[in-house]
Amino acid sequence: MESYRIKDLSFKFPLAEEEGLKGINLTIHSGEFITICGRSGCGKSTLLRQLKPMLAPHGERTGQIHFRGIPIEQIDQRTQASDIGFVLQHPDNQIVTDKVWHELAFGLESLGADNTAIRLRVAEMASFFGIQTWFHKNVTELSGGQKQLLNLASIMAMQPSVLILDEPTSQLDPIAATDFLETVFKINRELGTTIIMTEHRLEEALPLSDRVIVLDEGSIIADDSPWVVGEALARMNHPMFASMPSPIQICAGVDSELPCPITVKEGRQWLNAYLEGKTAAESEIAEGRRDVSMKSHSKAIMFQDVWFKYEKNGPDVIKDLSLEVGEGEFHCIVGGNGTGKSTALSLIGGILKPYRGKVLIGGKNVAKLNARELFTSNLGILPQNPQHLFVKKTVEQDLYEMLDSSGLTNEEKVAKVAAVVEFAELDRLMAMHPYDLSGGEQQRAALAKVLLLEPKILLLDEPTKGLDGYFKEKLAAFLKRLNTRGVTIVMVSHDIEFCARHGEVCSMFFDGSIIATNETKTFFAGNSFYTTAANRMVRHVWPGGVTVEDVIEQCRRSG
Repeated sequence: MESYRIKDLSFKFPLAEEEGLKGINLTIHSGEFITICGRSGCGKSTLLRQLKPMLAPHGERTGQIHFRGIPIEQIDQRTQASDIGFVLQHPDNQIVTDKVWHELAFGLESLGADNTAIRLRVAEMASFFGIQTWFHKNVTELSGGQKQLLNLASIMAMQPSVLILDEPTSQLDPIAATDFLETVFKINRELGTTIIMTEHRLEEALPLSDRVIVLDEGSIIADDSPWVVGEALARMNHPMFASMPSPIQICAGVDSELPCPITVKEGRQWLNAYLEGKTAAESEIAEGRRDVSMKSHSKAIMFQDVWFKYEKNGPDVIKDLSLEVGEGEFHCIVGGNGTGKSTALSLIGGILKPYRGKVLIGGKNVAKLNARELFTSNLGILPQNPQHLFVKKTVEQDLYEMLDSSGLTNEEKVAKVAAVVEFAELDRLMAMHPYDLSGGEQQRAALAKVLLLEPKILLLDEPTKGLDGYFKEKLAAFLKRLNTRGVTIVMVSHDIEFCARHGEVCSMFFDGSIIATNETKTFFAGNSFYTTAANRMVRHVWPGGVTVEDVIEQCRRSG
């Protein structure tokens, strides 16, 4: 049975010069688990929203969409609400009540279910998703992972036949993301629910998928099983290959006739078979730890015994935090949701003030600096939600707004904006409202605004969220160029692969403080879960192998 049949679907946003979707032909069968991927702005979210008309963006659509054999325009709103579940990218955008139990019941109440059925369904969902321990909590007390799980449970309480998820793990730390995707897979496996998901974390998503669909500029360029799609992208030398799981990338980079692995388990088996009859090369990455705080250059940022809490009688969020970041250092901070990472960035930026201890920038106490001293050619901040930076009606106006008080001539402003537009690939987006952009496009536009300030210290809160592998590499190259000019970069991120590949120093946040800091590859080589898929794949042979490039080089050196 077909869940969806899509024929010659095209879509164009108002005032847009090009179509966002071009001639999509696609059949999705009942019970399939499908992952849709592609570069940011390629049309993934636009396609998903066409599958639930009440969420479809305004614009011109041609072609046909059938849901279970019925034209989707004929599906009433009640059926859409109950049969087509949709999990949004940002958990807070979907929660509508104040209590966990009420959120679980809200959809059923809206459909007019009787109290007995609601109580039974809510109890069943709470048990299935493991929500019992926080069933009576306020929604505001939940972590990002718990909020997203609550959204999923609230939708599944209505027993939809199709579950659509738009980058549901983009706000989650690696462990919470893995747990969430495993829950989605459990729904597919045990309830037979059709899953249609867009996702940038392909390391975890692809092994769960029956099919992978790759979009490029609004068109489907690949539609097959995960390993077939991976091989096809490698043959095409397509930028999306950089987003494929590490085992696929390693296999493609090594001369081998062995079947291509997808999971870490398959990758280990592949490596064992590849090394059979060969002598494994010695690991070139030193094991053990070294103290990176003893670097000789001066310090750009210092936390001195810092304590902070949001409410006078509330719990401490930052606890006795001491940290030093050297000038020109690329410092990555990882850790779970709610551990205090973003709060630490807000303390550096003077947005929050500690009740004990000091935060110093260039040796000066942040609490005693005014906004002009902080942000004029000094500090730039990219917040976790890029929408917080948008204040104008178009991307172009937003960019020029950053230069209003710069004292530059019009010609100089035009040149600066043109340079940052070229870097962030915003040419086609300049006339659009920032809120009409995809998540990845918003991230690029927000980053462009911050870079116009030419900061000496750049604070980035989840800068790779919503970005495809191609643009991540482009971002990394740009950040490294800034590094060579002496710009200090502090990046909070859940993107372990990006931090391991491009960071210079890495720190681990836990329970409001830093518990470990080290040179990046040494840091990740010693971890069990907060490490890369490549390291988990090869640590039994090369404990120091952290990145895909490390492992490929070691394989080539083995003989």
